Amino acid sequence: MRLLLAAVALTLTSPAVIGQESYPNRPIRVVVPLPPGPIADTLPRLVADKLAARWGQPVIIENRPGAAQNLGAEVVARAAPDGYTLLATPQGPLVISQHFYPALGFDPTAFVPVTVMATLPYTLVAHPALRASTLQELVALAKAEPDKITYASPGTGSPTHLAGELLASVAGIRMTHVPYKGAAPAAIDLLAGRVNLMFDNLANTMPHIKSGKLKVLAVGSEARIPELSEAPTIAEKYPGFYAAGWYAIVAPPKTPAEIAAKLSAAIAEALKLPDVASRLREHAATPVGGSPAETAAFFRQESERWRQVILANGLKPE
Repeated sequence: MRLLLAAVALTLTSPAVIGQESYPNRPIRVVVPLPPGPIADTLPRLVADKLAARWGQPVIIENRPGAAQNLGAEVVARAAPDGYTLLATPQGPLVISQHFYPALGFDPTAFVPVTVMATLPYTLVAHPALRASTLQELVALAKAEPDKITYASPGTGSPTHLAGELLASVAGIRMTHVPYKGAAPAAIDLLAGRVNLMFDNLANTMPHIKSGKLKVLAVGSEARIPELSEAPTIAEKYPGFYAAGWYAIVAPPKTPAEIAAKLSAAIAEALKLPDVASRLREHAATPVGGSPAETAAFFRQESERWRQVILANGLKPE
């Protein structure tokens, strides 16, 4: 009788449930919507190596840059919801694109959240020639000379552009945005003094701050950064201000919650490994590794933050 009941139970178990229990049993593809090189590509590779070692299955990074990171997101949105295709991306396609672009080939809210891998604090840095060395002095100067202060970004609608718009809104100032095609040319012009200031992540700005080529006015994180303990947070002056880079992993729409939870737990453990933590520190990144529920809540918060900034300033693609 026991054998008969076991056989019946097995026949009633769906293939999907059986597949979830054995997940993963073949290679996993992780799509990164950026070219190889930056932290947004390095971080998923670190995690992928640890997952491959843990599960004995290849975890392959596939770079699919283009369309402001939306191309790679669209590829994953159309993939089978079985956990074998994932998206590792900065915040753009997940919480900004839906409010900025009039039409997308995917629904960002339909992705199944897995985890936020890490955050990178934004620093507000200026060329030494700018007649302001603190946030208070910057605000005072901008109010005295509306639109004369210029700030660079990697492009209209980029997270650091929106950080500048958010600062202008909360401080009640007007600055002139100068968009570039990428962070590198924007940084080059800032270092040359052709623009006044810029939001950028700490990993990019720290060498120039140490050399004296740039000065830090404030940081966008919720708490002060140990490496720049003398630099105040913008939130100290304007409570609630938050602007930071972050990198998350999501799965295609309708991916089972059990698979997302298994991935999230494994990634959280990988982020705690000493060699991974060391590499993250090299990039001034802070590991997160939250649960799918925590990640979903964070996405909603970030989406609403940038939706308000985009709508309030009437921002549109160029």
